[in-house]
Amino acid sequence: MLTLETRLKLVKKPKLKMKNVLKINHAIKPYKKNIEIEGDKSLSIRWALIASQASGKSIAYNLLKSEDVINTLNCLIRLGVKVKIFKNRCEIIGVGLNGYKYKKNLTLNCGNSGTLARLISGLLVHSKSKIKIIGDKSLSKRDFKRIIEPLEKFGAKFKGKFGKLPITIEGTNNAVPINYYEKKGSAQCKSSVMLAALNTKGRTFIKAKKSRNHTELLFQHLKLPIKIRTKKNHDMIEINGVKTVKSINYQIPADISSSSFFIVLTILSKESELVIKKVNINSSRMGILKILKLMNIKIIIKNRKNYKGEIIADLYIKSQKNILPINCPTKFNSESIDEFLLIFLVAAKAKGVSYFKNLSELNEKESPRLNWGSKILKKMGVKNVLKGSTLKIYGNPNLKISKKIVIKNFLNDHRVFMTSVIAALSFGGAWEIYDKNSINTSFPTFLKKLNQLGLKI
Repeated sequence: MLTLETRLKLVKKPKLKMKNVLKINHAIKPYKKNIEIEGDKSLSIRWALIASQASGKSIAYNLLKSEDVINTLNCLIRLGVKVKIFKNRCEIIGVGLNGYKYKKNLTLNCGNSGTLARLISGLLVHSKSKIKIIGDKSLSKRDFKRIIEPLEKFGAKFKGKFGKLPITIEGTNNAVPINYYEKKGSAQCKSSVMLAALNTKGRTFIKAKKSRNHTELLFQHLKLPIKIRTKKNHDMIEINGVKTVKSINYQIPADISSSSFFIVLTILSKESELVIKKVNINSSRMGILKILKLMNIKIIIKNRKNYKGEIIADLYIKSQKNILPINCPTKFNSESIDEFLLIFLVAAKAKGVSYFKNLSELNEKESPRLNWGSKILKKMGVKNVLKGSTLKIYGNPNLKISKKIVIKNFLNDHRVFMTSVIAALSFGGAWEIYDKNSINTSFPTFLKKLNQLGLKI
């Protein structure tokens, strides 16, 4: 069977002669622009997985066509799900709960996507035969014990070394509801258990540290039997098993994480203004905006509306002076976990010393991002001290770079690459940034969007 990528050519492979390095030799010139960002990656993957378990046809518009999402659709095709891509939409014909059909000894390649690997494992606790889950070099370094342990309680069996990919999962016909305490603030682990709980006879109880709530909102929109009690530091979630899941049509809003690269670029650039349309400002993803506000940065939110539980709005951003340092409240950590590398760049231009604490989860991502955040700042000439999970940054409001900087060997982490590009365009210098194809993981049009601001990359 041809993969979705081969049949539809959604992700173009680079020519062998193309250099996988980006050179930037000057800061960006002032601009005043309006842009739109592609669909939210977290929602794109969750929509596809839930749609595969629904009864009937689900349709998504503005689905992100990144490698993570393409890998999700490819995995569903291998599980016997019909997927159709058109110019402006994606259609999935759901097979119903526990309705996947596939050959024995199936292997699912999740590429770089931790969201896909962990969430689809939750759906496979009911698999009829063994399924092997693999990923790329970066994903294979990440911890999967955190989902293996709760999914084993449902009755699934796992094989693998040291709790890392590759792992083999063998499901059960009689999954039992469980009690689960998610302590790290991982929306992926929480969502994996939530998806597994749908196909049980009984009620699953989850105590979860605060994290993204996209899965909960989708469950509520579909009127699935879920109850949520919000506490100060955690949520109490109850989920009853069901027999069917309704199909879902969805207009995927713009991704706040992808938008953040352009938010920070505009803040740090001279005499620039930007409007980003129809961004998902879900309350569990607003950490970066809250942190920037504490740093004396004003971002105007307009045209706010509720769409199937998610809050959508337009963001108005201007260049900022007099950036204040911050002793960053740890309560914002889970809300901004994907944006901290960018926040560190803002702190680099603050007038004073900024402190960031309890960020060990950053080193559990595609690369040890906390370590890379410190490395990039040091290469820029920004004094910083990293001790354990705490980073201290000595800001310089007059920071300008005139030297050569090379960024490479970062495990193809898309956010390290894009953050380095934003640093180069904000502060100047002669940069060589390797592995530019890494953007295909989450934001394939990143460089094209930069060109819309007047660049020629």
